[in-house]
Amino acid sequence: MTAHFHTVGFIGLGLIGGSLARSIRKFYPDTHICAYDTDLGNLSQALSQGVINAACSAVDASFSSCQLIFLCAPVTTNESYLPLIGKYCPSHCLITDVGSVKSGIYQAAVSSGLEDRFIGGHPMAGSEKSGYASSSDHLIENAYYILTPNENTDSALLEYFSSYLHSLGAIPLVCSCAEHDHVVAAVSHLPHLIAASLVNLVRESDTPDEKMKLIAAGGFKDITRIASSSPEMWEQICMLNEQPIEEMLDAYIQSLCQVRSALRSRSCGSIRRLFETSRDYRDSIPAASAGPISRVYAIYCDIIDEAGGIAIIATILASKNISIKNIGIIHNRSFEEGVLRIEFYEEDACRLAVSLLKKYRYTVYEI
Repeated sequence: MTAHFHTVGFIGLGLIGGSLARSIRKFYPDTHICAYDTDLGNLSQALSQGVINAACSAVDASFSSCQLIFLCAPVTTNESYLPLIGKYCPSHCLITDVGSVKSGIYQAAVSSGLEDRFIGGHPMAGSEKSGYASSSDHLIENAYYILTPNENTDSALLEYFSSYLHSLGAIPLVCSCAEHDHVVAAVSHLPHLIAASLVNLVRESDTPDEKMKLIAAGGFKDITRIASSSPEMWEQICMLNEQPIEEMLDAYIQSLCQVRSALRSRSCGSIRRLFETSRDYRDSIPAASAGPISRVYAIYCDIIDEAGGIAIIATILASKNISIKNIGIIHNRSFEEGVLRIEFYEEDACRLAVSLLKKYRYTVYEI
């Protein structure tokens, strides 16, 4: 029998909460969904769209009939709601969260007496946009959804919840809280710190007439894209996952010191191995599934320098209702092959654009 929760509650209805609610409504239209959010506009919009059945004014007895509750507020806020959930929700209600740090909220669940029915969760999906208005019913589709049970978690309950998430299109992946926090420190939290530090290094090292900034388009801007993330959110994440991040940061600093030593000693072989091993490992990373850092759907295209060249491409794409997120000429093409960079909102639009432009005999480079 397919896993199913007949009554589901949401505390927080932003990008992730809204997307999960939309997915549930899509695959299980008979589910009764209630939600609480400090932004009344989110609740009003979700109600008018039929995504939720009831808007709650507080975390109270309104959630007493829920079989499953998703905590989708900021991590520290989620922790503060646990005592209220324990007070109002029945003992058979499964509680989960979607935060990017797991150890802290697990401890909060233990302190609230909810350890046996709390399973931490972290969907490896997101967007540069935020809020309910940016949510979609396919955000978690083909995305890893990490679950962090504890030693007291009932195996049948874990299997049932995993089956439920799989039915929503996600790819459940089980690990411990400690392992999760170590992994995301390496592949998400540290990269955000590195990107921000690198951008600030260039800012502080720039020439008076900002030549670095002028030619930073292209590869540099791509690899530092995540430096544009929310400072408030990432400050909280870094403070909550301090120890695993510090461990990975120490290891990264050591690796940079080794690179510096190789440069000083003119050890060409060491530098070459650095690029070879990183290239081989990066090329082995699968592109099919989403990771903790949202993907960019962009292509590069060669065009002739003539009046209306960009307008022609925009018209071709518009003829198939393909929305363009960003488009522009790349003046620094040290790391790109195409002249024009076109970015899209979704993978399907990107794929369609590639086939369409090739049909019109444009040379297209995919990234």
